[in-house]
Amino acid sequence: MSKFESSIKQIPYPQAAVYRNLSDLSNLEKVRDRVPEDKVKDFSFDRDSVSLNVDPVGLITLRICDREEPKCIKFETAQSPLPFNLWIQVLPVTETTSKMKLTLKADIPFMLKGMVSGPLQDGVEKIADALAQIPYE
Repeated sequence: MSKFESSIKQIPYPQAAVYRNLSDLSNLEKVRDRVPEDKVKDFSFDRDSVSLNVDPVGLITLRICDREEPKCIKFETAQSPLPFNLWIQVLPVTETTSKMKLTLKADIPFMLKGMVSGPLQDGVEKIADALAQIPYE
């Protein structure tokens, strides 16, 4: 298993607000306009899953498989060319701020590891950056 972690992101909202928003994927409606249409197609979601088509990867569907209120949301792939798990950890810093880290674990075949490790690490960091900028009010 290969592991990719984002840097820790500071969020100017309380842990409970961040968790509440991220654990219900229908809240992605708030950020739909921030999704780059030239890179992501067929972006859809409901409370427990999200699907998107990313060139050149293809269709990826993630489903929430576990919620540990208020600190962790775990996802698994329902559809993906490369199966993986993703965790979003949210921890309190103060009563009004929190911090977040994303972790992705994937079973990458040795032949592909050199090609996909860089883009996966970059992708995890970009997702963490985007999640840190959401207004969690």
